[in-house]
Amino acid sequence: MNSLEAYTSLFISSFLSSTILPGHSEITLTTFIILEKYSQFLLIFSASFGNILGSVTNWFLGFYITKFVNKSWFLFKKTQLDKASSWYLKYGKWSLFFSWVPFIGDPLTIVAGMFRVPIIIFIIIVSISKILRYIFVGYLALKLF
Repeated sequence: MNSLEAYTSLFISSFLSSTILPGHSEITLTTFIILEKYSQFLLIFSASFGNILGSVTNWFLGFYITKFVNKSWFLFKKTQLDKASSWYLKYGKWSLFFSWVPFIGDPLTIVAGMFRVPIIIFIIIVSISKILRYIFVGYLALKLF
């Protein structure tokens, strides 16, 4: 796999991981780091950028689809969104620092759109959270493997 393909596949995996679709970006990032064929900086950048854009997609979903929450085809259950909403109401925009956490992070980013968090504030908080997570995953990959 050439470098462009590696960075692109990591970007796509990271994007999907942060949307309502399943993904496996940490495994993909760790694999590419272990291979030692690609720039660690560009790997972390690709993963972070994809994950942040996926979260922005969730924000827009939340902004526009509040009327669909009770539909049977809607991928998040009302209970998941209620839990994320309670976190959001309790901790406000700072709860977005947990946007990287599996199972709660994606609903949090949707709820942020539902509550109309300003997009710039959203991007700043989510970016810090996601970039730090991938730096940590990269560090662990280097140290453990």
